[in-house]
Amino acid sequence: MADSDDRPFDVMAGACPSRAVLEHVTSKWGSLTLAALSSEPARFGELRRTIGGISEKMLSQTLKSLESDGLVDRRVQSTAPLHVDYALTPSGQTVAQAVRVLVLAVYDVMPEVLKVADSA
Repeated sequence: MADSDDRPFDVMAGACPSRAVLEHVTSKWGSLTLAALSSEPARFGELRRTIGGISEKMLSQTLKSLESDGLVDRRVQSTAPLHVDYALTPSGQTVAQAVRVLVLAVYDVMPEVLKVADSA
């Protein structure tokens, strides 16, 4: 990706750490998790119900990856019983906004995609 800015990261370089973060963000479950958290924090069960088709194991792995990337914050609430909320960090909000733009772009092209798929 050619860019005139002098950035310290280059996703096209095989050893660049930004590549792993991009992989987490652009995976199906990563994108959907960021989108689900973009409006408000949520508990694990709420996320699982919101993101159709995701297993507990995959949601857990996805949240851990996004948390280790600094995009999701895991907040343990000291209530009885204990519960955990997941929320986007400021960096996560930035990335989630880009994911939302991508999702809206997909919605916009779906009529043409379906038309091409029907004619194939």
